[in-house]
Amino acid sequence: MPVNLRALAAQSCYQVVDLGRSLSEVLPKAQQQLQDSKDQALLQELCFGVLRHLAQLDQVCRQLMDKPLVKKLRPLQFLLYVGIYQLHWLRIPDHAAISETVDGARELKGKSMTGLINGVLRSVQRRPELLQFDQQPPAIRFSHPGWLVQQLQQDYPGQWQDILLANQQKAPLWLRVNQQQVAITDFTAALSAADIGWQQPLADVPEAILLEQARDITSLPGYQQGWFAVQDAAAQYAARLLEPTNGQRILDACCAPGGKTSHLLELAPEASVLALDVDASRLERVHTNLARLQHQAEVQAADASKPEQWWDGKPFDRILLDAPCSASGVIRRHPDIRWLRKASDITALAGIQARMLQQLWPLLKPGGILLYATCSVFSNENQQQIAHFLQQTPDATLLPIHGKATGWQILPGQQQMDGFFYAKVMKRLETEHIS
Repeated sequence: MPVNLRALAAQSCYQVVDLGRSLSEVLPKAQQQLQDSKDQALLQELCFGVLRHLAQLDQVCRQLMDKPLVKKLRPLQFLLYVGIYQLHWLRIPDHAAISETVDGARELKGKSMTGLINGVLRSVQRRPELLQFDQQPPAIRFSHPGWLVQQLQQDYPGQWQDILLANQQKAPLWLRVNQQQVAITDFTAALSAADIGWQQPLADVPEAILLEQARDITSLPGYQQGWFAVQDAAAQYAARLLEPTNGQRILDACCAPGGKTSHLLELAPEASVLALDVDASRLERVHTNLARLQHQAEVQAADASKPEQWWDGKPFDRILLDAPCSASGVIRRHPDIRWLRKASDITALAGIQARMLQQLWPLLKPGGILLYATCSVFSNENQQQIAHFLQQTPDATLLPIHGKATGWQILPGQQQMDGFFYAKVMKRLETEHIS
């Protein structure tokens, strides 16, 4: 029996929303059950789409069902979401979307539910007004949890709707040219020769290339030769802002999956880089990426907030602290984040961030720079976090970035980038007067 793709999508979304698993963990395992790359791509589209529009899909079901399916039938509830998503957002013919979804119910041991599923989907087919959400509350209109909408309204009273709309878009594909292996002009010429549309929109990060259409990265020119890495442009600012130079001793405190580590070595190939991550399993990707890009760094599984366990006592010229955070700035790229996070997580994460700043600061040389980075848009992880650190740290000076005196916040969708925050902090020289 062939694996039913819709049933796989429903099971995957159920594992994310109800069981709290990450889509980046669940989806690859599900895709391995499919042989055809087009089927694998459709599975990803269905999972991303259902998670992106979950609140809206649930709202439609609530209007057509007496009560949602519960307990053992929960995967079938997600199968309904998969079916409705296909009917409204994809170009799959209605009859195929409905019949394949109904068949998926049998694979999910819901043979007795096929009539209900068929009836709900045919109602959606006949009543397109059910998919109009303009008059719904923001949590449904933008398909985000209520607590997250409220936090954005508090932090961005004039921009919260723009952020939520940006989160609903599909993320573009950004590349970073590895200038240790190929010149930017040679790489872009190879893209053009392969009839691949590209842009180079950021003057201050010339190695950031935006592809006009997403595609399989392994098919791009120079993949095996390490000509490029996949990295959002917002994340590419990290290495640039840190200003690494050859001969410096640099700490990448939370390095996985290694994108910023490799960028540092592209800008300063003779720097000595120590790359740490607390999760040893995630370091496999760091090693893989460094090998393909032909870079060398010292990679170690260690908790950056406990330097007594790993630090050799030699201070660093530069420290990159890409701190654990809510990831609220990359929801467009990881739509499951909105359903996996809770409001209480933000307070807990802010505590971890503060502890890491406090523990790493003594490891920095006087005159050195620590770059604090998050892929968050929440003020209490970003501006408030840095303001508190500066109050507690008399030898710390915040350096302006792009004229921003409280740190630089990139919002999702700004110049087609992810949401990111940067604060660049210099340790004053001991001879400097502290006012």
